[in-house]
Amino acid sequence: MKSVRRQPPQFITDKKGNKISVVIPFTQYKKILEELEELEDIRLYDTVKAKKEKTIPFSQYLQRRRKKNA
Repeated sequence: MKSVRRQPPQFITDKKGNKISVVIPFTQYKKILEELEELEDIRLYDTVKAKKEKTIPFSQYLQRRRKKNA
């Protein structure tokens, strides 16, 4: 993955000075989304592995699916 130079975030505050939003560069935003997606994939993998269900090769799954939808 390409590294992104991090810039300090800018905050949008309300009248009392409470931070209500953050402004970051778009490239940094995209990088965050990519990392979150990867983390989601890892968590899903861990969840499936914890079930310890019998697995089948992907090609076999596709064959069964084609037969089912035929």
